[in-house]
Amino acid sequence: MKRVLLTVALCVAASSASFAQKKAVSEAQSIAKSQNADFGEARSLIKGALENAETKNDAKTWYVAGFIEDQQFNAEKTKQILGQKPNEPVMYEALYSILPYFLKAYELDQLPNAKGKVKPKYSKDIKSILGTNRLDLFNGGAYYFDQKDYRKAYEFFNQYIDITELPMFEGTPTATKDSTFMTVQFYAAVAATQLNDSKTAIAALERAKDTDYRRYDVYSYLCYEYEQAKDTANLEKTLQSGSQVFPDSAYFLNSLINIYVSTNRNEQALEALNTALTKQSDDKQLANVYNVLGYVYETGMKDYPNAEKNFKMALEKDPTLVDAMANLGRVYYNQGANKRNEADQINDTKKYQEEIEVAKGFFKQALPYFKQAHEAKPDEMEYMIVLRNIYYTLNMGDEMKAIEQKMNN
Repeated sequence: MKRVLLTVALCVAASSASFAQKKAVSEAQSIAKSQNADFGEARSLIKGALENAETKNDAKTWYVAGFIEDQQFNAEKTKQILGQKPNEPVMYEALYSILPYFLKAYELDQLPNAKGKVKPKYSKDIKSILGTNRLDLFNGGAYYFDQKDYRKAYEFFNQYIDITELPMFEGTPTATKDSTFMTVQFYAAVAATQLNDSKTAIAALERAKDTDYRRYDVYSYLCYEYEQAKDTANLEKTLQSGSQVFPDSAYFLNSLINIYVSTNRNEQALEALNTALTKQSDDKQLANVYNVLGYVYETGMKDYPNAEKNFKMALEKDPTLVDAMANLGRVYYNQGANKRNEADQINDTKKYQEEIEVAKGFFKQALPYFKQAHEAKPDEMEYMIVLRNIYYTLNMGDEMKAIEQKMNN
């Protein structure tokens, strides 16, 4: 008899505890709804229910937890609408806290009841609230971005994206990846680049790179992140893609060429450059391509005739391209230096003098191009050093003194 009574007592106690927790859920919801809501008290009540074995698997418990956060968010947002000053950290932290609760509530709300039927009670409201508040996540991200709290900015932008891509919104306006979505995706990636976390930044940038919003910037950031991560394979892949998507960009092409040249893949460099020539129509852009072509022939293949030809083509397309001036001058200068070195190995005086004259001929060809480059960039020390050497070789004493004076100023 005593054992039976004890069992009954235990059942009554368990039932009482379960009832108390369910009551706490309803009470928390009522507090959150009230005009002067005590959100701290509401959270305290719902916290116990979220941890209690009898209520933690109840969709209502998780729904009310999200509902409390939504109510506090709306309380602060109402101040903003009325022209009052909201507590923005409180407002946005409440907003950000809604989604995890609602996701769990939605999951539990889709489960079949005791009769094996699925009869959601909260799903419609959950979808309505998440869809309505989504744009405010963008505003929250912008707020933290301005505060330079890039971690929180990234999290807010990312939550906006997560909501857009939730299966519950498939086929609805919320799932539309419109211009606002593209903007959010971009700024999520930018915020991620400020976190000193290449893995996160790369994932965010890869997600954004095929979106038609500031795509050039995304590719540029992505190349930088791969470079920082020393991921040469993906850096090269991204540069190749960037040079195709942005054929007018010198950055992707030149960076790719630099990789090809530094790894002695000159044929690939030439192929990429010749392809670029067919895509260019602007003379200045064409000049840049010819200039790089000349560089590959000169430094990678030691093919001075083709280097000279392409540098001249660059200057023909853009006579103001200083790099092409200096590069063409260097082609002649280096050939002159090589001839002079060869002459120094000759014992026959007559042949020596003949080779020296050939060397001087190259230096004379180099001179006007370095003079033009120096005039365009008078502070460039490299040009002044080369000019001094040319003046010395050609016995141009007055000019040599003048350039040395400039160098020493």
